[in-house]
Amino acid sequence: MRQTILYADDEPKYLRLVKLFLEPEGYEVLQAEDGKAALAVLGKRPDVGLVILDVLMPAMDGYSACRAIRSFSSVPILMLTALGDEPHEIRGIDGGADDYLSKPFSRDLLCARVRALLRRARAEEPELLSGGEVTLDASTREVTVDGARATLSFREFELLRYLMRNMNAVCPRDRILEQVWGYDYAGDPRTLDTHVKSLRRKLREGGERIVTCRNVGYSFKGGER
Repeated sequence: MRQTILYADDEPKYLRLVKLFLEPEGYEVLQAEDGKAALAVLGKRPDVGLVILDVLMPAMDGYSACRAIRSFSSVPILMLTALGDEPHEIRGIDGGADDYLSKPFSRDLLCARVRALLRRARAEEPELLSGGEVTLDASTREVTVDGARATLSFREFELLRYLMRNMNAVCPRDRILEQVWGYDYAGDPRTLDTHVKSLRRKLREGGERIVTCRNVGYSFKGGER
């Protein structure tokens, strides 16, 4: 089945480039000139499997569009921007983005990120995981903390699921990146730390269960604290 990708950007050069990169890979690429237009497209095309958002756009920027999408959908979101420093990456991930790619980028790197996000989105399994006050239901993609829902991005959900599947075990950083981001992940490994910080905050008191294992990785501690 052909995957549909929505790309929002106000730069005609990049609209053409992304279409040129992705269509030969078999994807259908829908386009929007800003975040507001992207939301309108999503309302008409529920089959969109991945959203790519530029940050700096008129009418509605990528950060605002990302937050709006997260209010009703867990569709994977990849942010593209020329603002390639850590504070902007953190802001995007905090807003619900699953991955971040700086302009300019190569065809291979963009395609690798897209494949990894779509692969994880397809790997849905009926599964209920519980650790203390945190419960994860993979069938509905819902996470609750003491019964109250926590709104997570696609990538945060997958990260939490991996840690909870390996509850109380130490999960090495490279293994987490391999399993959650994909075998072909070629981005900055700091993105894992950024996602963990955001996940801890969204889990409120349950965030204390994600423990840093110095120089190794992370662990989700179940049971009594």
